[in-house]
Amino acid sequence: MSHAVGRRSQLLSRPVKGEAVAQGVEEQRGEQRVRAALRVALANNGSGITRDVSASGMFFETDAAYERGSAIDLTIDIDTPGGPMVLSCRGQIVRVERRQATVGVAVRFLESTLKVADVRSVGAAAS
Repeated sequence: MSHAVGRRSQLLSRPVKGEAVAQGVEEQRGEQRVRAALRVALANNGSGITRDVSASGMFFETDAAYERGSAIDLTIDIDTPGGPMVLSCRGQIVRVERRQATVGVAVRFLESTLKVADVRSVGAAAS
């Protein structure tokens, strides 16, 4: 991927609300989205970078191929004032945007858990 992002990324401050989608139609969402560049670890050993995240889903870019309607499992490492956390999610792919070098994937969360990161495995991943 061409995006340089550290092992742990931080949420960007500007919320995204009512932006137009690729087809030029304003989105109808129940949750406020936040622009974010967070590393996504995919269950198939792939990876990606989020572009925006909400309580009900997210949009990320990857080089892996996905199909609309497919199930997806992923994890996101998040730095918090209380220390590193890991968000584990199971979701359904609701949109796929094929681009030149990447694929944009919109996911609706079906299940998620937030846990304190195992500091030993986080340090090992950074090595």
